[in-house]
Amino acid sequence: QAQLVESGGGLVQAGGSLRLSCTVSGRTFNNHIVGWFRQTPGVDRQFVANIKWNRGNTKYADSVKGRFTISSGNDNNTMYLQMNSLKPEDTAVYYCAARVGTELRTAPGQYDLWGQGTQVTVPS
Repeated sequence: QAQLVESGGGLVQAGGSLRLSCTVSGRTFNNHIVGWFRQTPGVDRQFVANIKWNRGNTKYADSVKGRFTISSGNDNNTMYLQMNSLKPEDTAVYYCAARVGTELRTAPGQYDLWGQGTQVTVPS
Protein backbone atom coordinates (compact mmCIF):
# COMPACT_ATOMS: atom_id res chain seq x y z
CA GLN A 1 0.00 0.00 0.00
CA ALA A 2 1.37 3.39 -0.97
CA GLN A 3 2.30 5.85 1.73
CA LEU A 4 3.60 9.41 1.88
CA VAL A 5 5.84 10.58 4.69
CA GLU A 6 6.72 14.24 5.27
CA SER A 7 9.69 15.52 7.22
CA GLY A 8 11.59 18.73 7.81
CA GLY A 9 9.09 20.80 9.72
CA GLY A 10 9.99 22.74 12.82
CA LEU A 11 10.17 26.14 14.46
CA VAL A 12 11.98 28.92 12.62
CA GLN A 13 12.16 32.66 13.14
CA ALA A 14 10.53 35.02 10.68
CA GLY A 15 12.75 35.51 7.66
CA GLY A 16 14.29 32.07 8.04
CA SER A 17 14.15 28.97 5.85
CA LEU A 18 13.06 25.36 6.05
CA ARG A 19 13.08 22.51 3.56
CA LEU A 20 10.29 19.97 3.70
CA SER A 21 10.65 16.52 2.19
CA CYS A 22 7.99 14.08 1.02
CA THR A 23 8.90 10.48 0.36
CA VAL A 24 6.63 7.88 -1.20
CA SER A 25 6.75 4.15 -0.60
CA GLY A 26 4.79 1.46 -2.38
CA ARG A 27 4.83 3.39 -5.69
CA THR A 28 6.87 6.06 -7.44
CA PHE A 29 5.92 9.59 -8.39
CA ASN A 30 6.05 8.78 -12.11
CA ASN A 31 2.92 10.01 -13.89
CA HIS A 32 1.78 11.86 -10.76
CA ILE A 33 1.00 15.37 -9.74
CA VAL A 34 2.60 15.88 -6.32
CA GLY A 35 1.77 18.81 -4.16
CA TRP A 36 1.86 20.56 -0.80
CA PHE A 37 -1.11 21.82 1.13
CA ARG A 38 -1.30 23.47 4.52
CA GLN A 39 -3.89 23.75 7.22
CA THR A 40 -4.43 25.79 10.37
CA PRO A 41 -7.11 25.11 12.99
CA GLY A 42 -10.59 25.99 11.82
CA VAL A 43 -9.49 26.65 8.25
CA ASP A 44 -9.89 24.40 5.22
CA ARG A 45 -6.79 22.81 3.81
CA GLN A 46 -5.15 25.22 1.35
CA PHE A 47 -3.08 24.65 -1.75
CA VAL A 48 0.56 25.70 -1.56
CA ALA A 49 2.37 24.29 -4.60
CA ASN A 50 2.46 21.32 -6.93
CA ILE A 51 4.61 19.77 -9.62
CA LYS A 52 3.94 17.61 -12.65
CA TRP A 53 6.49 14.92 -12.01
CA ASN A 54 7.36 13.83 -15.53
CA ARG A 55 7.51 17.35 -17.01
CA GLY A 56 8.60 19.55 -14.11
CA ASN A 57 5.78 22.06 -14.56
CA THR A 58 4.88 23.80 -11.32
CA LYS A 59 2.13 25.93 -9.82
CA TYR A 60 2.17 28.06 -6.66
CA ALA A 61 -0.34 29.82 -4.48
CA ASP A 62 0.01 33.59 -4.79
CA SER A 63 0.87 33.83 -1.09
CA VAL A 64 4.08 31.81 -1.53
CA LYS A 65 5.24 32.80 -5.03
CA GLY A 66 8.84 33.95 -5.02
CA ARG A 67 9.47 32.48 -1.55
CA PHE A 68 8.75 28.75 -1.89
CA THR A 69 10.17 26.34 -4.45
CA ILE A 70 8.87 22.84 -5.14
CA SER A 71 11.25 20.38 -6.74
CA SER A 72 11.75 16.70 -7.47
CA GLY A 73 14.59 14.62 -6.10
CA ASN A 74 17.05 12.64 -8.18
CA ASP A 75 15.04 9.51 -7.61
CA ASN A 76 11.34 9.10 -8.32
CA ASN A 77 10.38 8.89 -4.69
CA THR A 78 11.21 12.20 -3.03
CA MET A 79 9.86 15.70 -3.45
CA TYR A 80 10.95 18.88 -1.70
CA LEU A 81 9.53 22.23 -0.69
CA GLN A 82 12.15 24.87 -0.05
CA MET A 83 10.60 27.64 2.02
CA ASN A 84 12.46 30.94 2.31
CA SER A 85 11.58 34.28 3.87
CA LEU A 86 9.12 32.58 6.16
CA LYS A 87 6.38 34.64 7.77
CA PRO A 88 4.18 34.04 10.81
CA GLU A 89 1.24 33.48 8.47
CA ASP A 90 3.07 30.46 7.02
CA THR A 91 2.52 28.68 10.33
CA ALA A 92 0.50 25.53 9.61
CA VAL A 93 0.58 21.78 9.31
CA TYR A 94 1.98 21.02 5.87
CA TYR A 95 0.71 17.97 4.00
CA CYS A 96 2.16 16.22 0.99
CA ALA A 97 -0.37 14.83 -1.49
CA ALA A 98 -0.29 12.94 -4.77
CA ARG A 99 -2.63 12.08 -7.60
CA VAL A 100 -2.21 10.21 -10.83
CA GLY A 101 -2.70 12.54 -13.75
CA THR A 102 -1.36 15.44 -15.80
CA GLU A 103 -3.38 18.44 -14.62
CA LEU A 104 -1.96 20.71 -11.92
CA ARG A 105 -5.12 20.61 -9.84
CA THR A 106 -5.25 22.69 -6.66
CA ALA A 107 -8.32 21.32 -4.88
CA PRO A 108 -7.53 18.93 -2.03
CA GLY A 109 -10.37 16.64 -3.11
CA GLN A 110 -8.52 15.92 -6.34
CA TYR A 111 -5.75 14.09 -4.45
CA ASP A 112 -6.12 10.53 -3.24
CA LEU A 113 -2.87 9.96 -1.38
CA TRP A 114 -1.89 12.03 1.67
CA GLY A 115 0.85 12.14 4.23
CA GLN A 116 0.34 12.62 7.95
CA GLY A 117 1.57 16.23 7.95
CA THR A 118 4.48 18.10 9.46
CA GLN A 119 4.19 21.21 11.64
CA VAL A 120 5.83 24.46 10.58
CA THR A 121 5.82 27.25 13.16
CA VAL A 122 7.01 30.81 12.54
CA PRO A 123 6.51 32.88 15.71
CA SER A 124 5.37 36.45 15.36
